[in-house]
Amino acid sequence: MYTRKRMISHVFQNYLLPVSGGPDGEMGASMRYLSQRYSMPFDVARATLTDIGTEELCHLEIVAAIVHQLTRNLSVEEIEASGFGPYYIDHTTGIWPQAAGGVPFNACEFQVKGDAITDLTEDLAAEQKARSTYDNILRVIKDPEVCDPIRFLREREIVHFQRFGETLRKAKEEIETPNFYAYNPSFDTKGSSYR
Repeated sequence: MYTRKRMISHVFQNYLLPVSGGPDGEMGASMRYLSQRYSMPFDVARATLTDIGTEELCHLEIVAAIVHQLTRNLSVEEIEASGFGPYYIDHTTGIWPQAAGGVPFNACEFQVKGDAITDLTEDLAAEQKARSTYDNILRVIKDPEVCDPIRFLREREIVHFQRFGETLRKAKEEIETPNFYAYNPSFDTKGSSYR
């Protein structure tokens, strides 16, 4: 039978740490949005990406605070019994963003294409993947001290999805062409042709 600390360190290692640095984690989301904003040709899109990218940094802080609270004051015995040892050897109980498989965070975790339609569509998918990740965490973890903030973060992913949907609709309205998928509005001028 797991003690509370042993169970919590297992939860940290296998479920929460990937939310910070995994492929659908908060660090990738913040870097994605804050990087994409520079090539957005519309003020409303730049503002949305700045707002949500900044909020994602706050989400990263929430996850890091949960992880810290779950792992502080672990005994050596609890570390060994929980399977937390390999992480502990490299990082003690510091917050080091990685995926569930132990792969460290890197820039390959997010995409920036420099095309308004492409990037906003990417952002819609990213928010749905983050929501799905939180759904999966809530199916596995039952501790209310962990679940309550995770539910809050999940709700914010839904709001971000809605905001990106509105922003994509506005971006399509701004583009002066009957086929806005035919060129990159962030780079090409109206009438560019591809052959």
